[in-house]
Amino acid sequence: MKIFPHLIASVFACIVAIGAVVKAAQSEPPAPAAATPERNVDDWLLNAPDDAARFKLLQQQARGFSASMNEVGRRYDALYDALGDKNYELGAHHWQKIKEVIQAGYTRRPKRQANADTIFLQKLFEPVLADIKSGDAAKAWAAFAQVRSGCMACHEAEKVAFMNNQPLFRRTEKPKE
Repeated sequence: MKIFPHLIASVFACIVAIGAVVKAAQSEPPAPAAATPERNVDDWLLNAPDDAARFKLLQQQARGFSASMNEVGRRYDALYDALGDKNYELGAHHWQKIKEVIQAGYTRRPKRQANADTIFLQKLFEPVLADIKSGDAAKAWAAFAQVRSGCMACHEAEKVAFMNNQPLFRRTEKPKE
């Protein structure tokens, strides 16, 4: 059988091209997982290349203790307003959520747990909750004053006492009239 020279050249060119593609694939890092037709480009978590990358993304989204303190500050302010409105049920709700948020926060930043528990949760949580639920304005406001002092003491213990110098603590220094 007679082999034509141009057929031999074509086969040789294909072999060289395949070899070049294989070599390039071996030397380049894998491209990030692109969204496939089955995947939505907005699936930022599912489109991560592996579980380790997904966990890293989740950790970044959860943030640290500061995100929890932001929510605690909002709920502290709402607790103050609820007591001013004599809405003790709402006040108790915010107080309970403050505890949950602090605990979630120190799950992400364990070094914050000791002071949060010692200064704040173990000492204040139950007595304050009882005083708020009592419906007695004097008891509820006295409990709130303890909460305010506890917050500020915890900030000092955590070496962030500058947090105590802000409108939130100045506004809540006295019972709401």
